[in-house]
Amino acid sequence: MGDDTLRTTAAAATAADERAERRREQHGWYFYDWACSVYSTSVLTVFLGPYLTEIAKAAADPEGYVHPLGIPVRAGSFFAYAVSASVLLSVFVMPVAAAAADRTGRKKPLLAVAAYLGATATAGMFFLDGDRYLLGGFLLIVANSSLAVSMVLYNSFLPQIAPPEERDTVSSRGWAFGYASGALVLVANLVLFLAHDSFGVSEATAVRICLASAGVWWGAFTVIPLKRLRDRRTGPSDASAAGGWQQLRSTVRDMRRHPHTLAFLLAYLVYNDGVQTVISQASVYGSEELGLGQSTLIVAVLLVQLLAVAGALAMGRLARTYGAKRTILGSLVAWTVTIGAGYFLPAGAPAWFFVLAAGIGLVLGGTQALSRSLFSHLVPRGKEAEYFSAYEISDRGMAWLGPLIFGLTYQLTGSYRDAIVSLVAFFLVGFALLSRVPVARAVRDAGNPVPDRI
Repeated sequence: MGDDTLRTTAAAATAADERAERRREQHGWYFYDWACSVYSTSVLTVFLGPYLTEIAKAAADPEGYVHPLGIPVRAGSFFAYAVSASVLLSVFVMPVAAAAADRTGRKKPLLAVAAYLGATATAGMFFLDGDRYLLGGFLLIVANSSLAVSMVLYNSFLPQIAPPEERDTVSSRGWAFGYASGALVLVANLVLFLAHDSFGVSEATAVRICLASAGVWWGAFTVIPLKRLRDRRTGPSDASAAGGWQQLRSTVRDMRRHPHTLAFLLAYLVYNDGVQTVISQASVYGSEELGLGQSTLIVAVLLVQLLAVAGALAMGRLARTYGAKRTILGSLVAWTVTIGAGYFLPAGAPAWFFVLAAGIGLVLGGTQALSRSLFSHLVPRGKEAEYFSAYEISDRGMAWLGPLIFGLTYQLTGSYRDAIVSLVAFFLVGFALLSRVPVARAVRDAGNPVPDRI
């Protein structure tokens, strides 16, 4: 009896130590969202779109076209096309990074390379002025593709640091951390932008400082997850580029044995393309079509950030009651209504733009967080990085179609209203595809335990 008691006590102590280590890793994991989300918010969503568009217009010919690589591009479409190009580049890099992570188990060094390359490119945006639209496009492509690669590695830690019953909560908290940091930095950006004269800088210089500070923030806070997360060696080392593409082909073949996982990825590819395009193009729509000033756009995005924190946490709770799939489907209905209403917003009316921002904020964080956690249940054990590479290709690597359609629609019609309403199709089709996925069966087929609510 005494030996049994000692063994029970030792087992309890070991379990407590494992929980403490798991919590430590989870808290470190949250901080990469805290680090990199400032880029997504301040750079991609608020400042770079309108600023790069103005720089492209300054470089344009009398007909309003710039000519990168000799291709005539309407200046107002250049930013959208650059976003598409960055996403296409990331498609080629992500499989290599995922293969290296799975085969060597060294995710942290790869995460560090991707994060600091992106942070450096973002900090370099301080030198974006005059008519240097090509420099702006280059730095955007490097930063955006680096972020995509880093997110493959970051997301692949989730199944390793959180058991199935914790993943919705952990994923939602990660997104909440990201939106909280984005809101905090946007407040500082707003102060600098509105009071730039008091700080002795021009408006353009204030924008460049805001862009560069996102890179500094990204690099500084990446130190925390790099210290707390733990590498887990899983297989033989083979990190070549050829190995990366062989791994991607192997992953696709393996997914054929998990058709419901593949069906979820297809649905996610479609509706997330709409989400990512709204994030990157909303500020261009507000400035160019609605005639809103930069300070109004900052306040609107700040509202999105604040509500996204609450929305991510609230939708995490809804998922515990109704399941992740039903909660995501509900968010897609909300996206459809919100973006459709955006077509009718009157120009020069900030209040209505704030209403649109509030609607986006309430569903943005939850849609992304629950999609990530739901997918984590569909991944066979030991294949986290390679499957999350496919997920990230759906998340960012395939999110080129929305910006391309947005840019082409504007190039053909000259109307940003037509461009924004074209995105409704992504949410409608995504809803139809996701509704047909039997997620409980998909979890079982992947060899994972099925949560009570999924």
